[in-house]
Amino acid sequence: MTSRAREYGPIRQGGGRAGRTGAAGIACLLAGLMMLGAGPALAANWRSATEQELRTVIPARAPVLSERIETEFPTASGITDGHGRFVAGVVLITAGYSAEGKYTHYFLSQTTLKIGSFTLPSGQYILGWTRADKTPETLIVTFYDAFTGKPVGSVAAVRNLSSTRVASFRIAPPAERPLIQIGRFTFDYAIAGSVAAERPK
Repeated sequence: MTSRAREYGPIRQGGGRAGRTGAAGIACLLAGLMMLGAGPALAANWRSATEQELRTVIPARAPVLSERIETEFPTASGITDGHGRFVAGVVLITAGYSAEGKYTHYFLSQTTLKIGSFTLPSGQYILGWTRADKTPETLIVTFYDAFTGKPVGSVAAVRNLSSTRVASFRIAPPAERPLIQIGRFTFDYAIAGSVAAERPK
């Protein structure tokens, strides 16, 4: 190796390392930007589920603590990402069960949701609601674990004055407006992630 090569060789090698480091930094930056945009893109993939699709995830009898309670399928509503993941719910027929007056709906989520001030992990839930004491135009909807009855979180559902539509239960897809409706009352939700969940048995 010539003296010139010995003198400048290490510098050229260092420059190569710097170039590789720079390329890695750019790759990380691009990955970060893609992740920032992944949320809206992920939500946009969700659409209303068809009746046939809902029949694959809505059980005829839903788990409610130690009981299996019949569901009213005509009230079922849900959304899907088209790749086997669903968020869906249905009215429970609780007459004659210990759940009567406590729980009103069965709710299944196969992705993480953001509802009000709490995060709802994927899983199976039962819903119950009460009217707010000082605000009759508001319902307090509480999500409970379907198997243990442990409360997961509550959200205020307000009377939707912009719509005359009444539904026993409805989940509107994110592209329309991410709302969950009970009667005339609605509350917002957001797709917070996409994780697999066990289908109801």
